[in-house]
Amino acid sequence: MSRETTAKPTAQAPAAAPDVIHNIGYRHYDGPRLGRAYARRSLFSQSLRGAYGLGRSAKSKVLPMLLFAVMCLPAAIMVAVTVVTKASSLPVGYTRYAIYVQAVIGLYLAAQAPQSVSRDLRFKTVPLYFSRPIERVDYVVAKFAAMASALFLLTGAPLVILYVGALLAKLDFLDQTKGLAQGLVSIALLSLLFAGIGLVVSALTPRRGFGVAAVIAVLTIPYGAVSAVQGIAFVQGNEAAAGWLGLFSPITLIDGVQTKFLGGTSSFPNGLEPSTAAGYVYLLVTLGVIAGCYALLMRRYRKAGL
Repeated sequence: MSRETTAKPTAQAPAAAPDVIHNIGYRHYDGPRLGRAYARRSLFSQSLRGAYGLGRSAKSKVLPMLLFAVMCLPAAIMVAVTVVTKASSLPVGYTRYAIYVQAVIGLYLAAQAPQSVSRDLRFKTVPLYFSRPIERVDYVVAKFAAMASALFLLTGAPLVILYVGALLAKLDFLDQTKGLAQGLVSIALLSLLFAGIGLVVSALTPRRGFGVAAVIAVLTIPYGAVSAVQGIAFVQGNEAAAGWLGLFSPITLIDGVQTKFLGGTSSFPNGLEPSTAAGYVYLLVTLGVIAGCYALLMRRYRKAGL
């Protein structure tokens, strides 16, 4: 007996649907295109706000605000003492204040410079910046200007407190105004110099912890070495060498410039002042380091895919 086999019918594949363009409401953008200038300003504003923890978590605000308060507190105490004792002058000159609190400035820079650039490197967001109407010069200028502005605010606020206190103590208006102007020029140079150094060091590594340690080392080790060697040279009677040695540390560079051109008093051994020739060299080296830091940052961000 033969058995008949019957095949089960197979399901037919559905016919391919024809291509259809659906109108889901997208419209062409007809508004203003703000371009590079707006992007540059936005990046500057965001970086400056971030340097003080604004727009970030509450934990991010603690350290910068604490350091800002530490910077202003000595100035407020000096003002109170000057007003109460009716002193004839402020305890510290406007150009000297930043030198005395350089440790606080260094801590602030070490904390905020890596925050400004290291995160972009670590999370590889730099190519996203450059995919917009912004070029590397815009990125570098915005970051440099924001860090320098943050430092200027940090160092300038105590000087304003000293100035207001001096006027309340009825000190000479013209002398105090001249001193404030000299102090502001000094901290402007300091802010540009420190911002450039801090950003260059921080841009070398995407790890924020390494950046913090490196910035502290770059600011403190040269200063300690220069101060020690200056002291040795002065004891041995080589005052000329002691004056030139200040070229090898960021803070002594600023000290030399303000001593020679801004009416400041020197913190070199025994109040030694650089010679006139050395003073111009101090100024040229300071400006050269600022320009060199900018050039190194431009080179660092030459490629978008960092």
